[in-house]
Amino acid sequence: MAAPTPTLTLGVEEEYQIIDPQTRNLHAYISEFLSQDQQRPYKLDLKPELMQSQVEVGSHVCRNVKEVRQELIRLRREVIRMADDNGLKIAAASTHPFARWEEQSITEGVRYRELMDDMQGVARQLLIFGMHVHVGFGGDLESKNLMIEMMNQARYFIPHLLALSTSSPFWHGRDTGLKSYRSVIFEALPRTGIPHSFDSWGEYKSYERTLEMVGAFGKQDKRAKIWWDIRPHPIFDTLEFRITDICTRIEEAVCIAALFQAICAKLLKLRQQNMSWRHYRHMHITENKWRAVRYGIHGELIDFGREQSVPFHFLMEELLELLDDVVDDLGSRQEVEYVRTILKNGTSADRQTACYQKHGGDKNNEAALQAVVDQLVAETREGID
Repeated sequence: MAAPTPTLTLGVEEEYQIIDPQTRNLHAYISEFLSQDQQRPYKLDLKPELMQSQVEVGSHVCRNVKEVRQELIRLRREVIRMADDNGLKIAAASTHPFARWEEQSITEGVRYRELMDDMQGVARQLLIFGMHVHVGFGGDLESKNLMIEMMNQARYFIPHLLALSTSSPFWHGRDTGLKSYRSVIFEALPRTGIPHSFDSWGEYKSYERTLEMVGAFGKQDKRAKIWWDIRPHPIFDTLEFRITDICTRIEEAVCIAALFQAICAKLLKLRQQNMSWRHYRHMHITENKWRAVRYGIHGELIDFGREQSVPFHFLMEELLELLDDVVDDLGSRQEVEYVRTILKNGTSADRQTACYQKHGGDKNNEAALQAVVDQLVAETREGID
């Protein structure tokens, strides 16, 4: 008899930029936000990040993607209201168009002090903002082994979802020519990028224990400093998808969460039918990630089975076809098929660069970059009322 299919719960974390509306630059204000949150009757449980101009929120555990949408609307609405009350703005993008890391204040605390001491100048440059999607499988050993099996197979698909989420074309006031410059900055850290495959939960934990024994996880903050694009979360019983940029529009974020859940559901369905997705080698998936970083939805990814480069929108139609027999059970057909809207209208990175060019681009750099910030703030607010 086949094992029962686990309920694939969802959770989403988002990291927002705190913006000064006059300068359009980042503004160090997380300490004030945290203090104000403690005075609220219903706390948002805001979390600090490395830079004081960042604020992190996390959803409750969601049973389906409809609840994810409700949670993201709630969280964005309340953070934006808090910012408005303090004369500030909130933007969701994985890099700020012109802010400089050298000018940022670092958050106090053991975790960040150890990170700065260990990683030195690499950590100092981490002026980036992400979105993490958690898919829950359950907490017993069987579920943990299943989670590793899902990670091995789902790795193939994560460059596709990075391309759909791109929102970081600018860095230090220049158009980088890339759609996800955040990915480049983050991979300067160790233990990042596409993970290799593991045979079992036991093998993964053995690797984790070895790193801890040799001092890779810090002396006081013992949390596993493994920051792969997809990983078993060190605290929660979830498979955490970390590869994507933060989506500027709520509907884009909901689409990405729905896709991650649907991919896991499809892989589980294949398993029940005594099948599995092919395990692609690390170097193959990494090649596709680079293409997603560089071109976003406008390039081609490699179909290694065919040994061909395939236009991204063709691959997305193939992915939608692959997921077709699970999305109705998940109640996420509409959210998954929002992919086509992203392909039609472009990602946040596409809209940012279009805005930049519309307002003068390199010839009018400062005003054009400020216009991009204004657009990000406006798009982040969409759908919260």
